[in-house]
Amino acid sequence: MTTTPSLTPARVLRSEWHKLWTVRSTWITALTSAALLLSVGILMGATYTSGGGDSDVDTVVLTLYGSQLGAIALAVLGILVTAGEYATGMVRASLTAVPRRLPVLWAKAAVYTATVLTLSLLTALLTFLTAQVFLSDTDQAASLTDDGVLAAVAGNATGVTLLGVIALGLGAALRSVPGAIGAFVGGVLIVPEILGMLPYEAMDTAVRYFPTQAAGALGSATPLPGAASPGAALLALLLWAAAALAVPALFLKRRDV
Repeated sequence: MTTTPSLTPARVLRSEWHKLWTVRSTWITALTSAALLLSVGILMGATYTSGGGDSDVDTVVLTLYGSQLGAIALAVLGILVTAGEYATGMVRASLTAVPRRLPVLWAKAAVYTATVLTLSLLTALLTFLTAQVFLSDTDQAASLTDDGVLAAVAGNATGVTLLGVIALGLGAALRSVPGAIGAFVGGVLIVPEILGMLPYEAMDTAVRYFPTQAAGALGSATPLPGAASPGAALLALLLWAAAALAVPALFLKRRDV
């Protein structure tokens, strides 16, 4: 008599890993993100001249400027990881195989986080080093051993990853790919910019800890004017990501598929 394999966290993780890498959208969004970051970094390095209008910009921010575009591509990937299953109906099979439901969400978040953090960090390192080939004879020349540079490169990758986790949570909560993309672009990218224009000091302080602004503070080797400290920015991003996952976790426990 054959026995049914027991359900373990490792098997759930393995299942989500295979699902992530066997769909074309993963490769498209991952490669798009890497290409955007690298191409913009090379462009910034190749066109930079000492003493120009960007001479006062932090070196890591300058070389990794394309991460803002790359983060959108990876956010779309995060949304597809969760909301995409609702769009295709595959979520029914996933939750039938894992009746407790929540391990599916945690496994998706863990696999996505590990994948995107690794990809973002490697791409950021490659982009910074490549851009520095063009910047070596300028006032933006820097190396990974300079104070704060390596931490800023890692912070950039961490910020991009946590923004993607927020998008993943939005996809799981809204269960709609277009709806989650609209919520991410509108709520995470646009609304803080609008709130930051309001003439209230308290609002300026609060906006520092919104996701995109906190991610920007993590990716700078020198303190940005009016930005949160790296430690506070990281804590804020972690809390945003945790909240973004807590909402769909509650829905999974209380709502039908």
